Amino acid sequence: LRFDEKVRVVVFKSEVKGVFCAGADLKERAQMDDAEVGHFVKRLRNLMDEIAALPVPTIAAIDGYALGGGLELALACDLRVAASSAKMGLIETTRGLLPGAGGTQRLPRCVGIGLAKELIFTGRQIDGQQAASMGLVNHTVPQNNEGDAAYQRALTLAKEILPQAPFAVKMGKLAINRGMEVDIASGMAIEGMCYAQNIPTRDRQEGMAAFREKRPPRFIGK
Repeated sequence: LRFDEKVRVVVFKSEVKGVFCAGADLKERAQMDDAEVGHFVKRLRNLMDEIAALPVPTIAAIDGYALGGGLELALACDLRVAASSAKMGLIETTRGLLPGAGGTQRLPRCVGIGLAKELIFTGRQIDGQQAASMGLVNHTVPQNNEGDAAYQRALTLAKEILPQAPFAVKMGKLAINRGMEVDIASGMAIEGMCYAQNIPTRDRQEGMAAFREKRPPRFIGK
């Protein structure tokens, strides 16, 4: 996906009705020794980092349970859409663990330090409506008979992104992600560097031409 230039948006959904991702298999984990657990969690953390680093926008369609590593997967995405009946939580402390695939870092960046601490310390599960109210998800929708309401809403969101200039969207994502980790002056410099990369693109010229000619732009990602 990272190197396929035809990919504009990636949507993560589950093929299992009622479950987005239930996290690690603790029965399997119980058979591992300490070293194997450490290796397993490191690989999982690396996977989430790879997802977070995808250059195109990513959307998690949470139509059911997103628990532990399942919520960490959703947090690694840029945007999240949930069914109102979905259940989410970093429940690791209820099993003698702590989030180990990015949850302790991405949740506070998403909902703020106080709420993140409360959710992680208690291991509490929340539904889609609660998640929306605290900013954990971008949108919440009533579940439908097919059980894929969040996925359908995620597709609608993806279709809003698709017509936009692909390279500009990628640079926007890069500027936000890098800029959020530094002071604002450094962030402005990062934005400037990303903007400079966008200036010579054919899509920028096309956008200006389409505006002058009062027609929809035809972006090609170049």
